[in-house]
Amino acid sequence: MPDATTQTGDKLVGTWKLIGASSTTSTGERVENPYGVDPMGFLTYTAEGRISSVISYGGRKPLSMGGGKVEEQAEAFKTFLAYAGQYTLSGDKLTHHIEVSSIQNYVGRDLVRTVKFDGDRIILTTPPTPVNGKIQTLELVWQRLPGAPSEI
Repeated sequence: MPDATTQTGDKLVGTWKLIGASSTTSTGERVENPYGVDPMGFLTYTAEGRISSVISYGGRKPLSMGGGKVEEQAEAFKTFLAYAGQYTLSGDKLTHHIEVSSIQNYVGRDLVRTVKFDGDRIILTTPPTPVNGKIQTLELVWQRLPGAPSEI
């Protein structure tokens, strides 16, 4: 895997918080909340070329005592996405090389995104992808979080 820092110029390195998500279906229908209202997500890129991502849908309900019923567990799984691996950036093409994921089908795959830098924000756009039973193009807006204090 190529050294990610030489490709990114450190633009991606850091932790980003999800501040917006929308999608457009193949028929042009726009969905403003593909992850529910007020989803929470974090995306971290390291200088060593590692990526980790978590997205929790908005409006998730806690499981009942004892870990919840099968239906509750299924809903909890369906409304949370996490993965990690390596990444490469070439121009505006950002590729996440998945090594572990809450969705096992992603493991060993490359998830390609178009990236647009906008000040302290990045906008990641997926190719057409099945989401909630429809083919959609997702656009996720991430805000860079302030860095940790420098070590003395």
